[in-house]
Amino acid sequence: MQITSRPSPNFGPRRDGLTPTLIVLHYTAMPDPAKALDRLCAPEHEVSAHYFLHRDGRVFQLVDEDMRAWHAGAGTWGGMDDINSRSIGIEMDNDGASPFSEPQMSTLETVLPEIMQRWNIAPEGIIGHSDMAPGRKADPGPRFDWARLARQGLVARSGRSEPIDDLAIETFRSCAAKLGYPTDIDDTALLTAVRLRHRPWGNGPLSKEDFAALPDVSHFLV
Repeated sequence: MQITSRPSPNFGPRRDGLTPTLIVLHYTAMPDPAKALDRLCAPEHEVSAHYFLHRDGRVFQLVDEDMRAWHAGAGTWGGMDDINSRSIGIEMDNDGASPFSEPQMSTLETVLPEIMQRWNIAPEGIIGHSDMAPGRKADPGPRFDWARLARQGLVARSGRSEPIDDLAIETFRSCAAKLGYPTDIDDTALLTAVRLRHRPWGNGPLSKEDFAALPDVSHFLV
């Protein structure tokens, strides 16, 4: 696969000797891909990612993988902070409301396993921006096809092998925390974030379907 170099000045060294154990997926939330790419490379905006995936399937590398790109911001996963130092960031050209294009998804399916192999990142380490920053971020959003990636073993598969009988919110919070979700957020933000990843069509109060959509805890990082 051809990767076009488009260097961004918005990066620095990874802190404390950290190396990537996560890949964080984003959407640009901009209708114009050229403007989105320009923004990721503009020093005044202080934002970047390692890769930008155009809707037509092209791949741009903005930051070297061994460096710390500025894509994740505040948030945690599995009790870990400074996600920028622990991750590879992939920005996908998408306005936040439209389906992700077939060329783009096909490219992602090629790029992901290569990065995962280079850094020994497990499928459980592929997360959305909304997973690590509930209530603050919603990308890659409800139109992103996580199930497609799961069928190829590239991300953790949603759905439990055995049901959970205790449907209390405290039980849901405990399960979500074991999956890696932050615990210092309110119930609504947590439910929204888990649904975006595992049950994007869900709505209304917490239900047994939300519990059923949770992956088996043993499949995750913590």
